[in-house]
Amino acid sequence: MPKMKTRRAAAKRFSVTGSGEFKRKKAYHSHILEKKSPKRKRNMRKAALVVASDYQRVKDMLPYA
Repeated sequence: MPKMKTRRAAAKRFSVTGSGEFKRKKAYHSHILEKKSPKRKRNMRKAALVVASDYQRVKDMLPYA
């Protein structure tokens, strides 16, 4: 059986926590920031977790995570 390949794009976007969940960055924080409130931008700095409905999709993309 050949080795499975990791999706490199996914590997750059997700990291695994100690409990096996996937950590992700929040969206909408790269440009057009002038119209967004400071509170909203500050909240986007924090990491978030991948929701349960997407967990299996991310797990399939990262077989060795």
